[in-house]
Formats: sequence, structure tokens, C-alpha cells
Amino acid sequence: MATAETTPSAAETTPTAAAGSPLDRVREALGRLDNKQKVLLMVSIAAIIALLVAAGTLFRQNEFKILFSNISERDGGAIIAALEQMNVPYKFNDSGNAILVPVSRVHDVRLRLASQGLPRGGAVGFELMESQKFGISQFAEQVNYQRGLEGELSRTIQSIAAVQAARVHLAIPKPSVFMREEMKPSASVMLNLYPGRSLDAGQIAGIQNLVAASVPQLAPASVTLLDQSGTLLSQMKSKLLEAGLDPTQVKYIQEVEASIIKRVEDILAPIVGPGNARVQIAADIDFSQAEQTAETHRPNVTPPEISIRSQQINETASTNPAAQGVPGALSNQPPAPASAPLTQPPVAGAGAATTPTPPVPGQINAAGVQASIANVGQPISTSKNSTINYEIDKTIRHVKQSVGTIKRLSAAVVVNQRKEIGKDGKPANKPLPDGELKQINDLVKEAMGFNTDRGDTISVANAPFTVIEKDEGMPIWRDPEMISLIKDLIKYGALAGIIAYLLLGVVRPLLKTMLPAPPAESPPIVGSKIDVIDEEESEEPVQEHVPTAAELFEAKLAKTRELAEADPQLVANIIKEWMGGNGS
Repeated sequence: MATAETTPSAAETTPTAAAGSPLDRVREALGRLDNKQKVLLMVSIAAIIALLVAAGTLFRQNEFKILFSNISERDGGAIIAALEQMNVPYKFNDSGNAILVPVSRVHDVRLRLASQGLPRGGAVGFELMESQKFGISQFAEQVNYQRGLEGELSRTIQSIAAVQAARVHLAIPKPSVFMREEMKPSASVMLNLYPGRSLDAGQIAGIQNLVAASVPQLAPASVTLLDQSGTLLSQMKSKLLEAGLDPTQVKYIQEVEASIIKRVEDILAPIVGPGNARVQIAADIDFSQAEQTAETHRPNVTPPEISIRSQQINETASTNPAAQGVPGALSNQPPAPASAPLTQPPVAGAGAATTPTPPVPGQINAAGVQASIANVGQPISTSKNSTINYEIDKTIRHVKQSVGTIKRLSAAVVVNQRKEIGKDGKPANKPLPDGELKQINDLVKEAMGFNTDRGDTISVANAPFTVIEKDEGMPIWRDPEMISLIKDLIKYGALAGIIAYLLLGVVRPLLKTMLPAPPAESPPIVGSKIDVIDEEESEEPVQEHVPTAAELFEAKLAKTRELAEADPQLVANIIKEWMGGNGS
């Protein structure tokens, strides 16, 4: 579509302001203000800048972090001199025992100070060997080595959390070729502990072994430890052992009691509910080390169990015949003994039978028959020896008692009464029935490993628990950290409020006064000719002077209707011109 010709009368004229420099525009804007307003604007801008600078300064003051703390005065002076040389800002904390530097430079400054050997820690280490001269004597070299070793040990011991400072003295004797004159080295350690801290037996033994392992032929027993109050720490371990107060044993007892308490509470929690039972266990632990060797002999006392290895019997008998014969000279001579005949029976056909002669008492005849001694009224002497060797049972038993056995357990259990809602709607405590208490007693016995032979005891009680109000600690308004935070918030909030008031209450109205008023929108003019623009062919966007396009179209359509009703001849001429233009 083609556009209609526009007459000079219908052309819109837009006033163009002469473009000037930014300084001219500022001068023009300031020219719209009076002197009072100019002074107020300058004072407000200056106040805002000052407040922003003050806020930045206060914020930067809190960006300091501890560089070093609890250092000696000598190291502190050296560190401050190094910081001044490096142009690093620093300050001290309220107590004066820490050096603060900006947060962004903490790690950088620490590394740069470490390259200079700061802080030295008050002790000289093996860096003393680096400055030795070439012609130094052997004695001076040995002294420097010993000083360096003492300094390194002091630094190592100071790395323990409870140790603030330490000094080590080594007594290293000169080597000798004679075994009788050889002396073992020894060491002494002086410890300065932090307030409220102490060393246990394990830590003391660790320091002793550390020093002993650093010196050849130095035994841990030859290392003496003292604290700042002069207490001998190196004998603490042995004293505890002698008194039966070994910390390891106490810890073991606590672990045993805690495990039993946990088992009992776990089994009671589903019944009475969590937190409704309190259990205490007292365990008597035997830490004695005993070894027993027993040898048992069981003789053969009963006939069925007799086991004879060998038996030997010896029996002898002798007679003493009385004096016989006629008194006189031959009275002391005994008669000749009579010979006893053989007692064999006579043989048939051997002739006349002979009368047997009885044997002499105490003698054995040819047939092996011994005459009875009892039939003779003469004094006799007899002896009989019998030796019997039995098989004897022998049992050897070697028993080593284990350490840490439970000698006796004592348990005390308190169960809270059950809460029930009464008739009046208020909660009330109700004791547990006897059957349930007996059940709880049996469960506790099984859980703790109750042993009657061992002498264990148990006591179960049912009582209402007293409600203890929890201590919430220090209120928020009394907390120093919270008070400091509130002060900072109030400080920064006040600065922010003042700045916002100056910006919104003073500067903004002045800026509105300085800026020119926007031109009023002119209503659309309906001329004798209507421009028709093809939207597809138009390249520049159409600037609308009305809020919306629909309202603009309705306004033009209403004006056209009014014009057509008022002067139909004019409308017809305009249409003729359109048709003629299109036709051409």
C-alpha cells in the first residue's frame, strides 16, 4: 500500500533541545535551585560520603585475625619489627597476649615470618650449627650440638596441647674406655603447663620415652620431669600403681559399668519408656595376677582301686635252748642233739617197721616239715619284714588367673511411676504393680549377668521422678557475644538509617527540583487528510502518544464520524483524492 501525501499543515513539529555538554546540563539543573537548596544539597552529599567512609572504616576494623598468641616478649618484639618493616598494619587484643593483622594477609605474613625464623620459641635449635666457623674446637662443637638437641627437644615437647613452655637439660658424660668408669646419660625436663591443665601417666611416660629415644644409651627411667610448681611428675605413674589407682584400671571399670548400664536401659526402655528408668552399677573388678601350681597325690585306700607294683616279705625265726645235763663240771655243756628219724612211711617188704622220731622244734626235717615252735617252752626270737610298692596317682595343675575378672556386681534400679489421667482430667502418678516390678527385676538380673555364688546384689525401686527444669543457660541479653553483635547491628543500622534519610528525604526532592518537568502530551490532531501506513512496509516503529493503540483507534474513528456528520462534502472530496492518487 502506498501512503497518502501529507500536507504541511498536518505535519507534526517536534521541538528539539540544543544538545550541550554534561557540565552545562549540571549548571542548568543547579540553576533551578535557590541558594538555600544548593547549600542543603552540598551538605547532604558531604554527610553521605562521610558516613560511608566511617562505615567502611568500622567494617575494616573487624577484619583482623590473630597472627600469633602466647608468645614470649623477645619473639613479640622481633615480630612487630618485622611487621613494621613489611608495612603490615597490626594491633593487639584486649588482653595484650595476641598480635592481630588483617584477615587477607594472615597466611602471607606467617609464611614471610617463617622464612625469617620467627617466632623462635625461646629456644635455639639445630640452626645453631649453621653458623659454626671452620676452625671451631671439638669441645665447642659438642657444646653447640648439645644446645641444639636441647632446643629441638624443647620445641617438640611444647607442641603438646597442655604444655606452654619446656626446657630440657641433658647430662651426656664423656665416653670412657674403661667399663668401670663408664657413666650413663641422664636428662631433666622442666614443664610449664597451661592454667587448669595437667598431664596423665600416659603423657608423662610418652615425654620420657621421647627424650630417651633422642639420646643414645639413655633409659626412660633416667629422665626426670617437673612442672612449674616443682611437683615431680616422673614418679606419678609408679605412685598410682602402688596405691592401686592406675588410670587404665579405673577406665576399664567405668567401661564395664557403662556397658552393663546400657544393656539394662536398653531392655527396660520398651517397657517403662525412654527416660523413665535410672540404672547404676557398681563393679568390683579383680586386677590381681595370680599363678598357682598344685601337685596332688591320691593313695590307694580302697581295695578295688589298689594297684600293687611289687611286694617282698622276709621272715626269720631262731630258738635259744635251755641248759641241760647233770649239775657239775659238765653242766655247762649241752648234750648232743638227737637226730630225728625220717618220717617217711615204711615201704612194704622193707622189714620191720620203725617208730618215727618227732622233729626238733624250729628245725626242718628231710621232708620239709617244720616243727611247731609253740610246742616248745623255750625262748625264741622272730623277725618279719614286708615291703609293698603301690602305684600312686599324681596330678599336676598349673592355673593362671586372668586379669580383670568381675568379683562382685551391685545394681540399683529406679523406675518412674506410670502417669495416668485421673477422673478430674489431671495427670496423676500410679505405682507399678508387684508383678510388673518382679518382671523388671528378673529382666535386670538376666541383663547384668546376676550370679548368686559371686555375691551379686540388686535393688529395684518404684518412685515418682521429680521434674527438673532445664537450665537454658545464660539469657541472650546477657551473652557477651550477643551484646557485642547487637551493638554492631545498632551502630550499622543507625548509619544506614541516616544515609537512607539523607538520600530519600533530602537528596531525592532536590533532584526532582533540578530535573525539568516532562512535556505534556498533545492530543492527536485530526486533519483533512488521514495517513495510511502499511505496517509491513514500514521500517521505523510508530511512536504512540496515547496509552494504548485501541484507545487511539477509537478516538480517530470518533473524530472521523463527527467530521463526516458535520461536513459530508469534505469527506467525499478526501475519498476522491485517495482514489485519484491510487489510480495514478
